Amino acid sequence: MIDNKNFFLAMVLAMLILFGFEFFVKVESQPGQHAVEEAARQAQQQAQSRTPTPGAVPGAPVAGGAALPAITIPGTQPSPSGAQTKALGRANALLESPRIKIETPRLHGSIALKGGLIDDLTLVDYHETVDKKSPEIIILSPKGAEHAYFATHGWTGAADQPVPGPDTVWAADATTLRPDSPVTLSWANGKGLVFKRTISVDKNYLFTVMQSVANTTQAPVTLYPYALLTRYGTPDVTDFYILHEGLLGVLNDQLTEIKYKDIIDAKAPTSQPSKGGWIGITDKYWLAALIPNQSETVQTRFLHRKEGKVDVYQTDYLGAAVTVPAGGSAKAEGRIFTGAKEVNLLDIYSEKFGIARFDLAIDFGWFYFLTKPIFLALLWIHGVIGNLGVSILVLTVAIKTLFFPLANKSYKSMSKMKKLQPEMIKLRERFSEDKARLNQEMMALYKKEKVNPASGCLPILVQIPVFFALYKVLFVTIEMRHAPFFGWIKDLSAPDPTTLFNLFGLIPWSPPTFLMIGVWPLIMGITMFLQQRLNPQPADPIQAKIFLYMPLFFTFILAPFPAGLVVYWAWNNTLSILQQWVIMRQMGMDAKQALS
Repeated sequence: MIDNKNFFLAMVLAMLILFGFEFFVKVESQPGQHAVEEAARQAQQQAQSRTPTPGAVPGAPVAGGAALPAITIPGTQPSPSGAQTKALGRANALLESPRIKIETPRLHGSIALKGGLIDDLTLVDYHETVDKKSPEIIILSPKGAEHAYFATHGWTGAADQPVPGPDTVWAADATTLRPDSPVTLSWANGKGLVFKRTISVDKNYLFTVMQSVANTTQAPVTLYPYALLTRYGTPDVTDFYILHEGLLGVLNDQLTEIKYKDIIDAKAPTSQPSKGGWIGITDKYWLAALIPNQSETVQTRFLHRKEGKVDVYQTDYLGAAVTVPAGGSAKAEGRIFTGAKEVNLLDIYSEKFGIARFDLAIDFGWFYFLTKPIFLALLWIHGVIGNLGVSILVLTVAIKTLFFPLANKSYKSMSKMKKLQPEMIKLRERFSEDKARLNQEMMALYKKEKVNPASGCLPILVQIPVFFALYKVLFVTIEMRHAPFFGWIKDLSAPDPTTLFNLFGLIPWSPPTFLMIGVWPLIMGITMFLQQRLNPQPADPIQAKIFLYMPLFFTFILAPFPAGLVVYWAWNNTLSILQQWVIMRQMGMDAKQALS
């Protein structure tokens, strides 16, 4: 029974690696609940160890490692008495402030002059549905709207000098921000300081914010630059462990990921200094990120608060002290990324501005060294072929070709085991009451026929990381979103829209979600069943039943997955069946023997 046990073990290990390995690795490689709680505890202890001044927020960022109890970043305080104003519709919220229009090839939106917030952005190239006339994807929304989401830069820290705040109304030198036309906002505090904020934007998704302060007084003034990104409400997430959605950043060259529920449970901000890097909030396909000057050390924070019943999430950073001399001026620069997580674009920004590991905004997972090259290969093939579904098929063939020698070794071993099954059945019947003798006779048979029961398992296990990386690529790539295949598959990132339970649309009835078993999931299930039949069958009745129902189980499990993943799985099974069938025929097995 060694053959059956080894094969069964290989299948179990493959499933564990495919669906579980990354989960356990990511738990250890990123801040999970315990790490967040520990950081929160330390932040709380730091806050309690100093005496905050009126209006300061305990646990506020520090600059250069020194405690700054009087420094408050706007937006970190809850509403008075926990009050919450009724959320406005997005259109009405946009009317609450005069605005500067944003027009770029890839962005539409506006900047609020009240508060100087970048708080209204939609993506020109991405829509809510496959219909190009459907609304553009909304990235940022104004303060006061139901799902407010905005970013800004500013100054803080002066005890005797007013600084621009959330209610400051800025003056602008233009009415529209374009890639070739920056906009400068200005505001004088009436006590000798003039603040300016020059905002420029490129042709994609990157804003550059240059802040300046002119000091017309007779004394120097010390200020601290900051940037913040605030999101109201917990968004709907995919909630699948192989994909991170929530707060994240690269701090001191290390990726940090914190789920929404973990930052809520932490009860206090998490804070750490970082030289360069970036910090933000990610969805499956979209990212908003703050990017400080990469040569400077800033104090970063992830935090959560409640406003009434609404969860509010914020990422921010505080820069080192900037002294504005009497009669002089000072500047501070930062950037904001708000857009689609396109790997080539992120790489361009990373190289151009020295942004540390910016591509990790895409959740490449633990197998980064495999996942990203596979990702880039898929994009290259797509650029040549023009159909992402066909590109998936071509890439799968290329990977199968790469592993052809290993797969051949595995399939030859399994074919030998399959060919020996009649002899093994006779041995089991003959020595059914003597397990020790049975094992001895089976080992003698393996030795005589020169068969190694384990040789079919190891080549399979070697291939698992690569195929998991491909699986990951197909799950996270934005290029698959709304990409058509053929026929009824109009969106490879959505489940197959057909279902067996209304005869694929012939019956005018919409089955519940768990009965949405479409054509491609059925094809995948059939190919899995056929591949299973080509493998040596377990002698143990319980194992046999598990293997019998496994294709049906996976058909239901994978039916709600993106169609691109199911197409890949079915195609990979088909290629494996063809390769294994050829080997079996070469070994003199007929169809009946192969499928028995």
